[in-house]
Amino acid sequence: MLNPIAFLILQLLNVYEWIVIVAVIVSWLTAFNVINEHNNFVRSLLRILITLTEPVFRQIRRVIPPISGLDLSPLIVFLVIETLKYAMTQWQPLVERGW
Repeated sequence: MLNPIAFLILQLLNVYEWIVIVAVIVSWLTAFNVINEHNNFVRSLLRILITLTEPVFRQIRRVIPPISGLDLSPLIVFLVIETLKYAMTQWQPLVERGW
C-alpha cells in the first residue's frame, strides 16, 4: 500500500504524462495544418500546453538538441516519468519494511 504522498506524486506524474502526450499530438496537428492556430480555443489550448511543457522540454533540449529537426525531448520526459513511477512503486515496499 502506497502512502498518501507517494500516491499523490504518482497521480501528478500520470497527469503530466498525459499533458506531454496531448502536447505532442497537438503539435503534430498544428504542424500538418489539421487544426487552425487562429482559432481562439486552439490558441488558448496551445498556450496552456506550452506553459506546462516548455520549461521541462527546454532543460532537456540544452543537453540533447533536436536531431535533424526531430525533437526528442518529449520522449525523454516520457521515459523519465515512467522510470520515476516504476522506482516509486518498487522502492515503496522496501521503505515500509525499514530499509
